[in-house]
Amino acid sequence: MLDALGLELSGDLLALALTHRSYAYENGGLPTNERLEFLGDSVLGLVVTDELYRSHPDLPEGQLAKLRASVVNMTSLARVSRSLGEGGIGPHLLLGRGEQATGGREKDSILADALEALIGAVHLGQGLDSAAAVVHRLFDPLLAESATRGAGLDWKTSLQELGASRGLGAPVYEVEDDGPDHAKTFTAAVLLAGEVRGSGAGKTKKAAEQEAAETAWRALSADGGPTRD
Repeated sequence: MLDALGLELSGDLLALALTHRSYAYENGGLPTNERLEFLGDSVLGLVVTDELYRSHPDLPEGQLAKLRASVVNMTSLARVSRSLGEGGIGPHLLLGRGEQATGGREKDSILADALEALIGAVHLGQGLDSAAAVVHRLFDPLLAESATRGAGLDWKTSLQELGASRGLGAPVYEVEDDGPDHAKTFTAAVLLAGEVRGSGAGKTKKAAEQEAAETAWRALSADGGPTRD
């Protein structure tokens, strides 16, 4: 995982960045990663905002804010978190027994928070330049992609805008769920002009819809997209 970040961290800082509050509570009130998450969130926001400001000199503040939101959000952070090394951050998290039992290692919110905590740990241990380098390594692909999605706040918004521009109308989502209440899997299909354009799956309805919207947006963007006559 650290190899994917391209750096080394002290054992204490790394352990702290991976310590969820559920584990701390079950082990006598150990420090948690929440303070590092707070720090990392600010570092991530600063580096991404700085890059967007420099890369888009003609965009007004409102457009820059939307582009930033399309990069810095729970879904994107969780996806980056899963991409770090073999298996991502999840297997390395220190979680309480209850959180583990409910699939905590795969929860977007926990993975996103842990990634921000790691960024905060890099800043604390090695300084802003090193933390900024990590952010660029992990998020530059998303920053480049955000420019191609226009001002959409997320994939659903972007797909809605693209569908409207192609005369396909508003997207319609069909969602099904499977599994026990504590570990449901949601699958979604998105239709435009009555045809399925993309599908996705996730641990929440929102995540499944976002993945379906992303699949549809990429397909329409790649081939020019069929339009309604």
